[in-house]
Amino acid sequence: MRTSKLDLTPLYRSAIGIDRMASLLDTAYTDAKPGYPPYNVELVEENQYRITMALAGFREDELDIVSEQNTLVVTGKQAEPEDRHFLYRGIAARSFERKFQLAEHVNVVGARLENGMLYVDLEREIPEAMKPRRIAINGGETPVLAKDARAA
Repeated sequence: MRTSKLDLTPLYRSAIGIDRMASLLDTAYTDAKPGYPPYNVELVEENQYRITMALAGFREDELDIVSEQNTLVVTGKQAEPEDRHFLYRGIAARSFERKFQLAEHVNVVGARLENGMLYVDLEREIPEAMKPRRIAINGGETPVLAKDARAA
């Protein structure tokens, strides 16, 4: 178990505008803990992802999925059966809350519960303004800027 905390001070000194990323690294380093329920994160295609969670015994009405400000929260709450008396209970029937930090422009596009597995599909949608674009090189001419054109 890790007892020392990661010092990100040099990163804060030399990088501008990535404080959110540094905060995520710090959180991931200190709060990393495996737990219930087990899950997978997979890359389906270039900009498509899927989170798969093993949720045996949960019904759709016992699950809640919320996406807000780059955080996906999946919670489950099972009601305790009153009329059943277990001699041994090896199948977990406990409430949980699992949080996932989503990168910017990653959106939840759907979720389905099938045979005890919850599938949450995500897609990264990069805005046109952020996509790379090719810039033409003018052969030795100085481009006329909009404000220069008005002055002429």
